[in-house]
Amino acid sequence: RDFDEEVEFLLNAHKKISGFKAHRILDIAAGPARHGITALQLASDKDNLSVTCVDLSPEMAEYAQELAIEGLMEKERSNFHYIIDDIRTFDVSGDGNADQQFDSAWILLGSLQHLTKNSEVVQCLSRIHQVLRPNGTVIIELPHPRETFSMVDCTRNSWNVPLEDENDKELGELRIVWGDDDDEFDPITQVRQLTIEMKLTGADESDEMQSVRGVVPTRLFTVMEVDAIAQLSGFKVAASYGALEEGVAVDDEIAAFRLVSVLQKV
Repeated sequence: RDFDEEVEFLLNAHKKISGFKAHRILDIAAGPARHGITALQLASDKDNLSVTCVDLSPEMAEYAQELAIEGLMEKERSNFHYIIDDIRTFDVSGDGNADQQFDSAWILLGSLQHLTKNSEVVQCLSRIHQVLRPNGTVIIELPHPRETFSMVDCTRNSWNVPLEDENDKELGELRIVWGDDDDEFDPITQVRQLTIEMKLTGADESDEMQSVRGVVPTRLFTVMEVDAIAQLSGFKVAASYGALEEGVAVDDEIAAFRLVSVLQKV
């Protein structure tokens, strides 16, 4: 994925709908926080940008902090905050800017899918609504609805994690892949048993060292469901795209492969 281009899209999509720049970003279910870190890397001093990430995984928070140390200057790191908390009930008072509201919230890489019940999704969006400024945005990236109706194969998401020792010697690479064509799907609950595969490979010419597979239940959404849940949570769907890319319509039969919804607080 091209994080630079995706972040540019996110910032532009927010400004296009809200009418103001995003200076304070909330990254929900952030994982390694690559979009948030990239946003800080691209920002200028006058942007006065800060990023607060929320994720329940201490391991992801630790890894994100390592990436921030490697990729951000000292001043940028002071504007990067990571909170280990539930995305449905999170408390952002610990980021040092509790008196301010966020301009835009991002829920990317299909992270909202981990909330498989409507009540959980509404709870998450309602909590975001409480800390978002008037006319602020929530940008959600999900699998395209074609996957819900089995019109296309499951979209795979993946990222590679380089592994180094304390002396910065390369030890190998961990590749994490989400999704497989054989994943089971329940059409009643719209929950897919999503395969997660982790492959650890060595840095030299040795063969694959280890491969681990697991299954995580994830929900698939339709456009109409996103619209209804947004309204229940105090938002409206202001725009929809078929990718994290300007000009890709959600109904583009060739270019659209994701459902990107821009919600605006009402």
